[in-house]
Amino acid sequence: MSKKTILVTGTAGFIGFHLAEALLRQGHHVVGIDSINDYYDVDLKYTRLAVSGITKDKIRPGTPIQSQLHANYVFQQQDIADRSDVEQLFTDYAFDCVIHLAAQPGVRYSLENPHAYIQANVVGFINILECCRHHRIQHLVYASSSSVYGMNAKTPFNEDDPVDHPVSLYAATKKSNELMAHTYSHLYQLPTTGLRFFTVYGPWGRPDMAPMLFADAISKGESIKVFNGGDMQRDFTYVDDIVEGVIRVSENPPTAQETRPFYRLFNIGNSQPVALMDFIRAMEYGMDKEAQLALYPMQPGDVKVTFADTRKLEAATGYKPGTDLDTGVHRFVAWYRDYQSGRFVNDRTGAFVASKQSQEADDPERP
Repeated sequence: MSKKTILVTGTAGFIGFHLAEALLRQGHHVVGIDSINDYYDVDLKYTRLAVSGITKDKIRPGTPIQSQLHANYVFQQQDIADRSDVEQLFTDYAFDCVIHLAAQPGVRYSLENPHAYIQANVVGFINILECCRHHRIQHLVYASSSSVYGMNAKTPFNEDDPVDHPVSLYAATKKSNELMAHTYSHLYQLPTTGLRFFTVYGPWGRPDMAPMLFADAISKGESIKVFNGGDMQRDFTYVDDIVEGVIRVSENPPTAQETRPFYRLFNIGNSQPVALMDFIRAMEYGMDKEAQLALYPMQPGDVKVTFADTRKLEAATGYKPGTDLDTGVHRFVAWYRDYQSGRFVNDRTGAFVASKQSQEADDPERP
């Protein structure tokens, strides 16, 4: 396998952090960028970066930081919505491949702050597309979402299903990314692959997503908010499966011989939808503590079921996600306990990392 120079956007984020680590282990040169915005606790983002050898005290907007653990990793705090900064980044490095994960996530938050989604997910994406076009990038892989299926009642969701009825602005921006990528693939023969992720979970997950919310509530003896009376199903997909799928896809760019030349879309999911109440029971078992439930109606922007048909992914890459729920939840809970304790060791590098809580506890000047 040839070593490449790869731009990964969103490397302080959940999937981006794991992906960067996996690419680095394969020997690729990774340039990671992230705006490190405050949509959720920035301490978690800084701690992810610290695990990869990028310490908070060295980070300055627009300044490349060399990892202290990986000679082949450079990080830069940067906002993809800033056109001139993105253009300069592509001028400074000769990227072979771009894996674009940076975005404003969250369905419910899109009801509160719609402009953030347009800036990050639409303006930011056109900046990436334009630079990929002008710098003749060999392959652009970008994160879409299962949310594009919206009100689709047919399951499992197939990439050929109509996606004309999104039920959140977040979903609409992700569909717009797919349309924009198709246009650039058609006009400029830019190889693009969009990946519709299905409910990703695992260590280092986002605190606004169900696994972290449930774990926090269970550990504190607080109520879990259960929407639609618990009558929901999600295709929970373990983060390592997502990363493996992204890497395999990145190594297989679409060609002129595709049904839609130079353009592909794939679902990445576990293809085994889990009832929300079953997921909660798995969390209870993993944490050895009963959950307190508070039932709520269906929320605007939510869908009742997600279910991935991954046959196209498997046919193109030979890969099918398959981490079972019990294994995934066990790994997540083990990490969660270590992270909440304030100290943990990164088992991939052996590097000791202290979270904000333990740093404060160790500060002799702190009252």
